[in-house]
Amino acid sequence: MPGGVPHPAADPAPSVDRVPTVDRAQSRSDRAQPRSAQLSDPAEPIAPAEPAIAPLETPQPTPKTDLSHLPKFIENPVHEDRPSTAELRAEKKSERRASNVSLNALARRGMSSREMELLLERRELEPEDIEAEVARLEGAGLLDDVQLAENLVRTLHERKGLGKSAIAAEMRRRKVDDAAISGALEALDADDELERAIEVAVKRASQLRSYDQETAKRRLSAYLQRRGYGGSVLSAAMKAALEGSSSGPRFS
Repeated sequence: MPGGVPHPAADPAPSVDRVPTVDRAQSRSDRAQPRSAQLSDPAEPIAPAEPAIAPLETPQPTPKTDLSHLPKFIENPVHEDRPSTAELRAEKKSERRASNVSLNALARRGMSSREMELLLERRELEPEDIEAEVARLEGAGLLDDVQLAENLVRTLHERKGLGKSAIAAEMRRRKVDDAAISGALEALDADDELERAIEVAVKRASQLRSYDQETAKRRLSAYLQRRGYGGSVLSAAMKAALEGSSSGPRFS
């Protein structure tokens, strides 16, 4: 130093309290642990953390309702007896066959309901198909025993000259309903029947001229009975034909 000035003494380094050295490995271990573990008492066991979401409960099976007291179609709407497509086609085919048979028969002549039933039975159709077809025809007016009975009375009486008993027998043979038969015969006027019986007797008597009186009467009576005439109508017709008609047989 110049001038002999003494060199100032260096200030002594300030006194610094030294921080105790911490084991770095221990510090890293502490940082790796959860904060809750760092703050807890090492002597106490660490409780497991609660899960964020509670686990789902296992669904319990729904108890089956007892349907034993209910009808079968409610318990099982899709019934195992439901007809298959093939069965439906067979059913439609049977219905068409019944319709074809019935309409072909009605095209030839009128029929009673019972006649139609018997015809379809002979064709070996199923009972339910027969019943359905007869009901269908009745609903459409194609089978009508009352109308058929009236037509038969008109045809058998006016065209063929039959009396009530013969007409009734023919309608019973045709299986016409009994009530329809009675109604149609009641509508046949007694005077009309007598008039027609006389016409039939006179015509037949003209064919008996070669017979004697007794034989002619016997043959004429049997003929009128076969035509369905009887009682007072028969007697009056024979009298008119054998005695009062100029066209009748002449007896000596």
